[in-house]
Amino acid sequence: MTPQSTSANGDGSGYLLYHSIGQYPGKTEAMATALTAFSECWGAPNDDQWGYALGQRQRFIELWSALIKAPSASLTTTENVTSSLAAMIMALPREELEGKVVLVAGDCFPSLHFLLTGMADRYGFELRTVPLREEAHWVADEDVIAAWGPEVGLALLTWVSSTSSHRCDLATLVAHGRKQGSVIGVDITQAAGLMAYHSMAVGADFSVSTSLKWMCGSPGGGILQVMPDVIARCQPALRGWFSQDNIFSWDINAFAYAPDIRRFDNGTPSVMACAASVPALEWHASQDWDAQLAKNRALSDVIISAADKAGFELVSPRDPAERGGSVMMRLPESIDPQVLLADLRSRSVYADARGQILRCSPGFMTIEAGVERLAQALLEVANPAA
Repeated sequence: MTPQSTSANGDGSGYLLYHSIGQYPGKTEAMATALTAFSECWGAPNDDQWGYALGQRQRFIELWSALIKAPSASLTTTENVTSSLAAMIMALPREELEGKVVLVAGDCFPSLHFLLTGMADRYGFELRTVPLREEAHWVADEDVIAAWGPEVGLALLTWVSSTSSHRCDLATLVAHGRKQGSVIGVDITQAAGLMAYHSMAVGADFSVSTSLKWMCGSPGGGILQVMPDVIARCQPALRGWFSQDNIFSWDINAFAYAPDIRRFDNGTPSVMACAASVPALEWHASQDWDAQLAKNRALSDVIISAADKAGFELVSPRDPAERGGSVMMRLPESIDPQVLLADLRSRSVYADARGQILRCSPGFMTIEAGVERLAQALLEVANPAA
């Protein structure tokens, strides 16, 4: 099926999928221009290709580093958050994980839990998953703290959950983890690009994300950011010529890791996702983020009110201080989510569902008129007789 044009899909006023892909004004044209420039360079019969391609990758790294205020030479590219976490685990000294516990919350991104479950035996750690309380919609911070003792070698914190939009208290959790002597990682995927994340201020040992969702970039544009003192003790298992300080040092008996984040690189890097995502990152760099967050909060309040009027259970925190940018609600079993999504689509409103959980994320192109169309649809499906 050929993708529909932007005009056929509406003007973005009812786009509520910032927890998934993410759009911004002019994205189609900006990405097309970037990819056309890449193809014109890559297809030219000269020797300009690598300078241009690696320059796009470096621009991607610089923009991401500025966005999350990462220390110099502490951020590199990956394919996705799963590969970022895998690279980190494979790079840490074995004694930091072997015989210890890796701690994660039960509402983490499932892909990361799949990874950790498979790596536990191979790397000799016990995976401890903090469960949701009965009838709860997210893992409580106090339960994470209660499960986090000195036996925890590594803890992965989910800044904002993809299943409830619950936002954890990073300051409190990181402070606790420092007392336990654990390596601390943060998955910032569901909030990066909407909420400010200052890697130095947070003080975690590493952070992982994608360039999708609020970042509005391309699939394949993952990042791994590692603090310099942690980099120094890491020896990534997956390594190659780009892992060296001088990538053109081709003495096969004289490999040495680069002194900075480049040691997490390996073979020839993928650059297409970087080139495709640079326009989104440059757009982000020009935004008034206080205004963008205030807009999200105002539209989220309208969605919460609509859920209440429809009688649907809210599964996101009501307090915006505890919530990311999404609002999620539980549909009654009598409502088929796919039927509702089709109805929303007919109104140029775009959301998604995980089982009976409807996920709505108002963002950069969403306006009140689009959210009002969502509200009307929810009232109609809740009260079909009316």
